[in-house]
Amino acid sequence: MKENEKQQQVQLEIQADEQTAQGVYANLTGVTHSETEFIFDFLFLQPNQAKAKIRARIISSPVHTKRFLQALAENVKRYEERFGPIPQRDAVPHGHS
Repeated sequence: MKENEKQQQVQLEIQADEQTAQGVYANLTGVTHSETEFIFDFLFLQPNQAKAKIRARIISSPVHTKRFLQALAENVKRYEERFGPIPQRDAVPHGHS
């Protein structure tokens, strides 16, 4: 490992208050973007309802969004290698728009 690579590897300590550490459930995600940022709305859609409630909104830079996409793709790959393929389903149940 090169010296500059050693310097770039910093141990990151992640902290979360108790409420944040509990997380929130989302079963739908909306993604929009501008030239300078991506916006991820994590939503909860109740069965037989036409409205989804935003549980969390994350605003991210394009560079971080691309790293997130790569990390997500790698984790889905690992998941499917261990547990089998994740079935594809419609994002919004039929009858909703």
